[in-house]
Amino acid sequence: MANTNAVVVGVCLMLLLSVLRLNVVIALCVSAVAAGLLGGMSFSEVTKVFENGLGEGAEIALSYVMLGAFAVAISRSGLTDWMASQIISRIEESPSASHILLMRTLVGALLLMMAIFSQNLIPVHIAFIPILVPPLLNVMNHLKLDRRLIACILTFGLITPYMVLPVGFGGVFLNQLLAGNLAQNGLQIDPSKVAPAMWIPAIGMVVGLLIAVFISYRKPRIYADKELLEELPEIRTPSLFSIIVAVAAALVALGVQLYSGSMIFGALSGLTVFFLFRQISWQQSQHVFSGGVELMAMIGFIMISAAGFAAVIRATGDVHALVNTLSGWLGSNQAVAAASMLIVGLVITMGIGSSFSTIPIIATIYVPLCLQLGFDHTATVALVGTAAALGDAGSPASDSTLGPTSGLNADGQHDHIRDSVIPTFIHYNLPLLVSGWVAAMIL
Repeated sequence: MANTNAVVVGVCLMLLLSVLRLNVVIALCVSAVAAGLLGGMSFSEVTKVFENGLGEGAEIALSYVMLGAFAVAISRSGLTDWMASQIISRIEESPSASHILLMRTLVGALLLMMAIFSQNLIPVHIAFIPILVPPLLNVMNHLKLDRRLIACILTFGLITPYMVLPVGFGGVFLNQLLAGNLAQNGLQIDPSKVAPAMWIPAIGMVVGLLIAVFISYRKPRIYADKELLEELPEIRTPSLFSIIVAVAAALVALGVQLYSGSMIFGALSGLTVFFLFRQISWQQSQHVFSGGVELMAMIGFIMISAAGFAAVIRATGDVHALVNTLSGWLGSNQAVAAASMLIVGLVITMGIGSSFSTIPIIATIYVPLCLQLGFDHTATVALVGTAAALGDAGSPASDSTLGPTSGLNADGQHDHIRDSVIPTFIHYNLPLLVSGWVAAMIL
């Protein structure tokens, strides 16, 4: 059997099992064993390499857990509840007919702001959506606001910041995952150049958002005023001191991350502020950390498993043979190569449901292929980063679609596939394919 089968079969098997909705961690483990055995490794060699490779994802997983703990601390402080109550009170004040357009704009802008902040300044990820969105559904119904538009707005805010802003979750995606995996596979690049390389691909996200706002979903859509499927959690009113401490903790976490380059110690510094000002007692620290693990555990385990899978793929020795075969097929046609890599990245991320977990897998193959085809280093960054981000919008298993659906379907009138998955797939993946290809061609 051809040597290249080890890599091809391993990736294809992983994708097939993920699409069939087998747990992604199990799919990665099974596929790593299959790839290793087909590559001529013994079972004991496969397990040893896989276990050694797990350590490569440990820092990233711990970053996610610490971010999760910090998100739990912010939620306990009442900051997100307070922001939600402020937004809801202002929107519900007087939505008269003469102010419909203004109110529609205000709802969209505020939700976009919250989604963007949830990835960097106040890194609570999708935890704000069940708090903020369900109480606004009746207001949206009165404004005849198409919920597919809101799904697109929220998804844009959950994805685009981590593509271009190297703080919060963007620090994990750009600095730890993207730059780290490029270096592991032979491409050394200044981390400060990683985020700028993603600016052109991010333009595709902006174009998709503008199309959704001004063309696709600008017309009114009628929804019935229905009872919510579940009782809304009570929105707390925190003290002014609690709000000040929470804002200070967020700023300290951001500052420490920017200074040290470590998301782990950035989140830890933010948690320390909560402890020092007794917003969280020492006795509660275990519950906060456990809550962070619960919030982020699955994505952390997927990233650790993806690192092990990538280590086995590299250890088979078949990546070089596959790259030679692909470069022979593609010749010197960088345009076709870039389009092919982006489409494959889209398929993989759609199957796994996480752009963060896709990077270790595709970087193993894409980096040597890009180097052999003569792509510039920044073009390689854009290709790998865009190929990973593709599919995060539009994947049924992605937090970027599951999060919006959890809030918008609180009254049973927002279908996950028809109203979140398909709209975000069309409006973001297609423009992102084009902008990512353009970036690869001109950088």
